[in-house]
Amino acid sequence: MNADAEVMESQSAKGDSRLAPGAATLAAAVEAVSAVAHSGRSADFALQAADERGDRAAVRAIALGTLRWYLRLAPALSSIVDRPAEDIPPLLRSLLVTAAHQIEYSRSAPEVSVHLAVDAARALGLGRATGFVNAVLRRFVRERDDLLERADRDLATRVAHPKWFVDRLESVYRDRASSILAANNEHPPMTLRVAPSTAVADYLAELAAAGREAFALETPPGAVVLTQSIPVAGLPGFAEGRVSVQDAGAQFAAWLLDVQPGHRVLDACAAPGGKSAHILQRQPKIELLAVDDDAARLALVSSTFERIGASPSRARTRLADLADPEALSDELHFDRILVDAPCSATGVIRRHPDIKLLRRTEDGARFAALQKRILGHCFSKLIPGGKLVYATCSVLPEENEAVVKAFLAATPEAKVVPWPEDIVLPPGALRREVGVQLIPAPGQASTDGFYYACLVRDRGA
Repeated sequence: MNADAEVMESQSAKGDSRLAPGAATLAAAVEAVSAVAHSGRSADFALQAADERGDRAAVRAIALGTLRWYLRLAPALSSIVDRPAEDIPPLLRSLLVTAAHQIEYSRSAPEVSVHLAVDAARALGLGRATGFVNAVLRRFVRERDDLLERADRDLATRVAHPKWFVDRLESVYRDRASSILAANNEHPPMTLRVAPSTAVADYLAELAAAGREAFALETPPGAVVLTQSIPVAGLPGFAEGRVSVQDAGAQFAAWLLDVQPGHRVLDACAAPGGKSAHILQRQPKIELLAVDDDAARLALVSSTFERIGASPSRARTRLADLADPEALSDELHFDRILVDAPCSATGVIRRHPDIKLLRRTEDGARFAALQKRILGHCFSKLIPGGKLVYATCSVLPEENEAVVKAFLAATPEAKVVPWPEDIVLPPGALRREVGVQLIPAPGQASTDGFYYACLVRDRGA
């Protein structure tokens, strides 16, 4: 079949009322998958097109599920497609993988998934490829046990992660690597942070009264996990700021910062504002500056401040690139600084499975170079005796411990301080030579993969 002909179908097919129910949903998910897999877009960006759809939750579930298992399904399919992958238009490739995900992982009958995929091809303007789609997917249904068994002989394919990442995890974490990979393929827990103004026990009672089952974590204080995710609009007190959605691992940042009344606080790379909000809710009598280099994301910080009722005189936002040594040159020094550095996000794959397709082996070094610039500049804005918390949502040591070690070696006035004894570590946390690494593990109570190191500036500096 001519590849060009496959993408020449009239766009009028997208509005065809004869499509089976669910075909349009599948087609929208395919478009998002293709944007990630073939155009390098983030899933959040790719799914924006579905925001106004009534079926947006289903589109999102199908797309993210497909991205989670893409690196297992695509190789299994390749052995039954009679042409090189590069000869198949990206949208058609994405349709085949998305349909294979529905066949293998959804509760729909395989025959129904095949039928919907054929109709989705029409909706996507691929009407001339319907016979090809039907033939490939029917063969996948017949042979999928053997196809997947052969694909699964390769560890990276079996766990649907890039080989470079699997190799890196095994070299760093050894026997824990398999647990991290398994956790990355689970649906993440919906973890909440209850504001200090509300007792956790009282909030659990509110949830129970609303028919929502939840449990509190031992650490960090205020963390609650829902046994079943729900839209944030359904959370009691969300609109008033009494509760926020935030992974338990991310909640440690505010506790480690140990902000006191009267402190000037800088939250570097602050968007979307969850950590800033937590800092302000724990200690409102401070002056906090939230900085980000992305105007759209910085607007999210402002919205978060409004939701929790933060005082505009105490919570400011500012657009700035903190890798620039001249950034914030007009600002006074700060008592506390949180550097939540840009990173590979390899610790949050279970929430963002597109990371599996978007990251490359060289990204760790690229991010580390940026992290060193930001850390060095932010530390220069710290008062003597002040504390800086360096954090990432990465599990790669080149972005974490290696960055901090290099900074300490080059900065005599910087000293590392251990994890505070009064803050209980979550299960599975690893104490490194410098800092602490949190790693995801299977099960509802685990954290995402975060790294934390606490630094102070020598008072003699």
